[in-house]
Amino acid sequence: MHLRAEAILLSVRTHGEHGAVVRALTESDGLQPGYVRGGRSRALRPVLQPSNLVLGEWRSRTDEQLAGLTVELIHSRAPLFGEPLPAAALQWATALTASVLPDAQPYPRLYSALDGVLAAIEAAPAARGWAVALVRYELLLLAELGFGLDLDHCAATGRNDDLAFVSPKSGVAVSRVGAEGYEAKLLRLPPFLTAGGAAEWDDIVDGLRLTGHFLQRDLLIGKGAEIGTARARLVDRLMRAVA
Repeated sequence: MHLRAEAILLSVRTHGEHGAVVRALTESDGLQPGYVRGGRSRALRPVLQPSNLVLGEWRSRTDEQLAGLTVELIHSRAPLFGEPLPAAALQWATALTASVLPDAQPYPRLYSALDGVLAAIEAAPAARGWAVALVRYELLLLAELGFGLDLDHCAATGRNDDLAFVSPKSGVAVSRVGAEGYEAKLLRLPPFLTAGGAAEWDDIVDGLRLTGHFLQRDLLIGKGAEIGTARARLVDRLMRAVA
């Protein structure tokens, strides 16, 4: 097995005294794990930072063997980890992707979307500039893994106008008329997810609540407390920014 490709670093786990097991997302070959010799060294620690873009080269004698990986830094986002809110967003987006994607299956739309989200976090002067993109990425991730929401028509009336809620059970949108009397049992559907455009903070919070419900129900069960903690940290810091 020999693969050479640009990749987004998603997770880094120490292995032995000096090495690291890295999971990285490539555009054409999906998520690829690899062992980096000397990954804990002073020279490689800044390179092996989740969200960095690298040129990776994976080599192994068999497909079943964990490949050896060498990396060359293309673009570093390490400075952002000195800022609490961008750091929480980078950690969540990369940890989520590493936790739920199967190895070696291509997801070119997810690769492009994740690259866009990370670039937005890096470039935007304020969180509202990237939070919408993050919510959209979470929706895309659900869809790509077979748990997409149906936000095109009302589950109760079949119509496609005035959609304002989502059923937490079926994942299908519900109009204001169809939701009458049941609003408290439904998740709010923020307008930017159906109409596009910018969003106010209340809409962003509703979007995160919506995607968080289905991520937890369909993708994150059994993934351990660490991944849930990463999202809770991000939401907490966003709420502080709003306040």
